[in-house]
Amino acid sequence: MSEAKGGRGAQLKHTGLRPGWTTGACATASATAAYTALLTGAFPDPVTVTLPKGQTPAFALAVEELTADGRAMAGVVKDAGDDPDVTHGALVRATVRALPPGSGVVFRAGPGVGTVTRPGLPLEVGEPAINPVPRQMMRDHIAEVTRTHGRRGGGSSGDGDVEITVSVDHGEEIARSTWNPRLGILGGLSILGTTGVVVPYSCSAWIDSIRRGVDVARAAGRRHVAACTGSTSEKTVIAEYGLPEDALLDMGDFAGAVLKYLRRHPVERLTVCGGFAKLSKLAAGHLDLHSARSQVDKGFLAGLALRGGAGPALAREIADANTGLAALQLCAAAGVPLGDLVAVAARDEALSVLRGTPVAVDVICIDRAGTVVGRSTPGG
Repeated sequence: MSEAKGGRGAQLKHTGLRPGWTTGACATASATAAYTALLTGAFPDPVTVTLPKGQTPAFALAVEELTADGRAMAGVVKDAGDDPDVTHGALVRATVRALPPGSGVVFRAGPGVGTVTRPGLPLEVGEPAINPVPRQMMRDHIAEVTRTHGRRGGGSSGDGDVEITVSVDHGEEIARSTWNPRLGILGGLSILGTTGVVVPYSCSAWIDSIRRGVDVARAAGRRHVAACTGSTSEKTVIAEYGLPEDALLDMGDFAGAVLKYLRRHPVERLTVCGGFAKLSKLAAGHLDLHSARSQVDKGFLAGLALRGGAGPALAREIADANTGLAALQLCAAAGVPLGDLVAVAARDEALSVLRGTPVAVDVICIDRAGTVVGRSTPGG
């Protein structure tokens, strides 16, 4: 993808900013090194991991410890690249110990990693705030280390049944600068990342890359482009429409930048695809979807739900919900199509920004797994 002349890969290259690694990638590297040492007696340094899109970064170990009680700990320092990430420079540790056969991989929150205390997140209440993709990355790498070393190593025997405790030095303090306390994630940070890569954030560079993406699509004769909030939504529109790479725009949080540029440089059709919560912000009139500058308005969602057939009691529950996902789940249980209502409202907001420019717009809302949870018909 990096060699493409247009589309998301070209936009990333065009920003000129250095990418970094997520806390999930760092935790995976730490856990991989620790489990390898548990089986072989030696820590790989640097330790190489494979990310969901195939990248294979190598991480230098900042700390390592192999104890007599059958535990191994390794840690790496997070490098967020050119992104102003509050966790840049944080030391992410993983401590691994063997469990009885059949236990599987069990995750624990160590110091500096939060615990989920309220519903509405992709994790159950009481679970450590280690998101699903980082968990799967760690499971995959534990399995690979087991295949490579297993019972042949010089240290402990291993069958892949382990407890992984992830911790972040000073994580509880850092978390006060995030939305975790408001979301009910208490005690520290979340271990995040769907690709393992931190996309550098710069308003001017990113907006410029969006404009370049539109220009390339128009020059290639593309009549239908898709503005995506991230890699999961990009996969969704490829599956839905089979669009080529140079018709894909990495919108990120900058919905307004896409719409305002298309107002001056139109194409026939625009699909906007992204997470339900982000697109609910667009539906409510926000053109910058970043969490630092706009928040999900549950009162707005409650109003949409009322228009979609929800009763007053359900509307009150939605207004009091912890997250947009929780509101969506409440409506799904009651048969209220909140995802479709948000998609239609987001489409109408996009059309209002286009101010009559002849661009047909449709909107697709997805959940964290990439499942379509709402859509609009094309309008404009």
